[in-house]
Amino acid sequence: MLVGMLTRRRDVPYLGFRPDHDAPEAARHLEREGWALLPGVLGRDEIDALAAEIAAVYDTLPADGRRPQREPAEQTQFRYEMLNRSAACQAAVGNRRILDVIEPLLGEDCHVIANTAWRNPAGVEHTHGGGLWHIDAGPHIPLPPGVDWDERIPHPVFAIGCHILLQDCPAECGPTGVIPRSHLSGEPPPADRLTDDDLSWRGNEPVVLAASAGDVQLFVSDLWHRRMPTAAGDAGRFFLQVHYGRRDIAQRLRTTAVANQLSGEAVARATTDRDRTLIGLHRPLFYDG
Repeated sequence: MLVGMLTRRRDVPYLGFRPDHDAPEAARHLEREGWALLPGVLGRDEIDALAAEIAAVYDTLPADGRRPQREPAEQTQFRYEMLNRSAACQAAVGNRRILDVIEPLLGEDCHVIANTAWRNPAGVEHTHGGGLWHIDAGPHIPLPPGVDWDERIPHPVFAIGCHILLQDCPAECGPTGVIPRSHLSGEPPPADRLTDDDLSWRGNEPVVLAASAGDVQLFVSDLWHRRMPTAAGDAGRFFLQVHYGRRDIAQRLRTTAVANQLSGEAVARATTDRDRTLIGLHRPLFYDG
């Protein structure tokens, strides 16, 4: 498959191709396979400081309640817009080891579109927690069933998910599982197999991203992924999630009901669901909920 690294050109304000030889191997792996694992991005002191600030947010701020249809116990597992609430989180999303991998795929002016803390309790059957095979949005380039992406054309990447682990996440804790190259499918996972542990795509079987505190998991948002089932010895999960998007992708740190560019009069005139979505008022779903 042709490699499609990007750069924001200096002479005109457009994206263009960049030589891939100066990009980290992890960036090439992320584009080709749809995922990458970066070991030891944070040291012990950084992990402890970041975990302490995030824990303080959980202790002092109630759950956001962005998705009322969720059970209250689920709501309490998440805290949103973390870079607004913690200096350590803002520093973490700008870690150069992460940016050096994602910028060749999204452009040097990519930005954070969502930043959510996850604290899944130990021994709890996860209903949300990403426990079904899914994609985070899109697919950004839908393809008809049975049509393969032409490998002569680099497959564009529009958004990348990132998990900065704050505690060890071995297999029994239900780490993220990914199906390599499924971001090329142009389709979401099949609706009748969302809980199948052995789901595959074009012969690519799931890879379980078991990792340690301080490691970073990266995956293209179109990649089929899920939280894998837990087992005896589950200690829960604690991580900072970041979604990075191209400059063209809107931020979802806050819901559009809170963060929009609308006048009160325009909002009042939007009387139907389509009126509201047309002017940019969307229900929380991908990234923001």
